[in-house]
Amino acid sequence: MWSHSDDWLVSADQDGVIKYWQPNFNNVKAIQAHEAPIRDLAFAPNDSKFVTASDDATLKIWDFSRGSEESTLTGHGWDAKTVDWHPQKGLLVSGSKDHQVKLWDPRTSRCLTTLHGHKNMISKTSFEPVKGHLLATCAKDQTARIFDLRMMRDVLLLKGHERDIMTLTWHPIHSSLLSTGGADGALHHYLLDEPNPPDNTTPTVSPYDSIDPTNAPAQSIFPAHKVPHAHESAIWALDWHPLGHILASGSNDRITRFWTRPRPGDTEYYRDRYHLGDAAAEAQGTYSSNKRKQHARDNDDDEEADEDDGLEDQKMAPQRPGLPGLPGMMMAPLPGIGDGTSMGGAQLNLLPGMSTIPPPMSQYPPPSLPLDGRGMPDLSALFKQGQVPPPGSFGAPPPPGSFPPPPPGMLPPGFLPPPIPGFPGMQGFGGDADGASNDPRRKRAPLPSQADSLKEFTTKVGGNGKRW
Repeated sequence: MWSHSDDWLVSADQDGVIKYWQPNFNNVKAIQAHEAPIRDLAFAPNDSKFVTASDDATLKIWDFSRGSEESTLTGHGWDAKTVDWHPQKGLLVSGSKDHQVKLWDPRTSRCLTTLHGHKNMISKTSFEPVKGHLLATCAKDQTARIFDLRMMRDVLLLKGHERDIMTLTWHPIHSSLLSTGGADGALHHYLLDEPNPPDNTTPTVSPYDSIDPTNAPAQSIFPAHKVPHAHESAIWALDWHPLGHILASGSNDRITRFWTRPRPGDTEYYRDRYHLGDAAAEAQGTYSSNKRKQHARDNDDDEEADEDDGLEDQKMAPQRPGLPGLPGMMMAPLPGIGDGTSMGGAQLNLLPGMSTIPPPMSQYPPPSLPLDGRGMPDLSALFKQGQVPPPGSFGAPPPPGSFPPPPPGMLPPGFLPPPIPGFPGMQGFGGDADGASNDPRRKRAPLPSQADSLKEFTTKVGGNGKRW
């Protein structure tokens, strides 16, 4: 909600957090106000304080400049759904899920009175901003009520909605104009000084004109204008422009619409899709569903194009192919294929020390292996010779990432393959023929035998088990 000076914006969320925003939407402060979701908030007339309503059934008054809690108002028996601050006086009004409307004194945190009349959850409460004598409330019982604060009772009963009324708003200039939004997406405008009863309905008398204003029933008011199909889903929020010429509506259909009066001489506005519905307006020729579907398809195409552009931007630069297992080694292109820009005359990328392109892997000659009587590699002979059986020499395919030894001239001068530890009998690779390590980098000695350990124990410990 904006402050009355339009210098600050205060927001509240489902986590019970309040945030301060500047007009450039710079978040400057965050406060953990409630432990439950905050449903509504309102500023004091001088913007020095504001009040919050939460699902924890409490109202809290906050000092705006310090961002600190001043008092907590308790008294509702269920979730507090709405709150408003009087435009001129120190007076608060709140509505709850317990069907009650309460008036509060913000200085003493005391409940002044409780207004009854609704039979379901209160969805919105709002003081009339021009004179401040009236209070409007709406609930999920399909009605809205106007209370006179001087009489502390309801004087008008607003009817006409076929579903629950979710929100309402006063016109900022004309105090007799009130707009309501329903759960079915209907938008109604009421003139409080015009009952507008439908046909075959008996008009009722206002309590102001009755003999006993205190005990007379509330006068029934019907909408002066309806927009039955303003939204496809429930209208959650309504607000007038400060000049009163544009009304904004926000709905659960994820659409915000702006409404204004028809142009002078325009008599066809009541035949559009917002008054008649899509089917009836299309039958009368004032609406085309094909254009709407085409517009929706265009929007979908634009979203897909934007998503494709985003994915294209996230792609990494292509990497050149390299030799598996050898970081930094670039593989030369195959014969007849250049750098990808052309098929003829392209320069081939050769590694340093390579004079020709190496043959394919399939043309490498198989290594000569000593065989035993069964035709299998003789492992003992290989280990004594200081060799390692190559991958695939046991009849199984080589593991992924392995390759035969490259022919001479393929690797650059001075390149040494990394050592392969863990094979006994190979000099410089972890051990000799007896299993002892001869690698200067490995200093682990052989494990002591059991006899040596027992001998060392008897020399250090006496017969009584005590160390000497």
